[in-house]
Amino acid sequence: MNPIRYSVPVVVLALFVMLLPAAAADKPLIRFGVIPRYNPLIMYKRYQPIMDYLTAETDYRFELKISRDYPEAVRYLKEGVTQISSLGDVTFAEACAEYAAIPILKPLNKSGLPFYRSAIIVRADSPLKEIKELRGKRVAFGSLHSTSGNLYPRYLLWDNGIPLQQLKSFSNLQHHDAVAKAILKGQYDAGAVKDVVAEKYRSHGIRVLAWSKPIPAVPLVMRKDSPPELVAAITGALLKLDRTNPRHKEIMKTWDDEFSNGFAPAHQNDYGDIFRMIRAIPTGCGIGCHR
Repeated sequence: MNPIRYSVPVVVLALFVMLLPAAAADKPLIRFGVIPRYNPLIMYKRYQPIMDYLTAETDYRFELKISRDYPEAVRYLKEGVTQISSLGDVTFAEACAEYAAIPILKPLNKSGLPFYRSAIIVRADSPLKEIKELRGKRVAFGSLHSTSGNLYPRYLLWDNGIPLQQLKSFSNLQHHDAVAKAILKGQYDAGAVKDVVAEKYRSHGIRVLAWSKPIPAVPLVMRKDSPPELVAAITGALLKLDRTNPRHKEIMKTWDDEFSNGFAPAHQNDYGDIFRMIRAIPTGCGIGCHR
């Protein structure tokens, strides 16, 4: 008889459920969706502590639901498989267009501001010194639906006089870690990742060649018809965290880097630039470059 094999995420989730306190198990279940920013093991390590915190601080039990790709995360929220999701700016714009999804919170960076940036990275020993030298080079982007991995870096190249047609080659990889690792292996001359990933890989031999302008922080998104009491519970639990408070800082220290500095309220007009960039794609970075 062949032994039954379980995937690592399934085993991790099963162990988590077994360890749930009885009181938490009795709470209504809320599935928290996340786009695949990293590989599944890293995702569970970085996001499960947030689920534990929300379960402890609210009348709901939160379960992590990692999508296989960006469109699946949008579909999960639309179909009610998830009740809240951490989407990228582009995927939020798509969810907003499809079914009027709304942003409720946005994470703060280390400076306490609701912004992040896209980075064009190279190996530390690369001879490349400025972004204009990428003409004729091999470039790796993130997912087609990624804001910092695809939309912004393509605009950054365009603004520096390098349309995609003038690259030797380019590819879209599954997530930011994959881009950084491909650069380190010498498979590409440069790549596009979010700032926290660029900083993470500095010690591994990565150097930032160019930065984008500030990008609105990726939103936590819910359906427009979400129960007001659920929205209030989530926003109340996360907004009370203060990164300058040592006790709160201790709570958030194991959270994903993007979430470990607290949150601010989010509004749809915060993402107006993203909507404009997507609409301008045919005359900007190339027809349909984010799809």
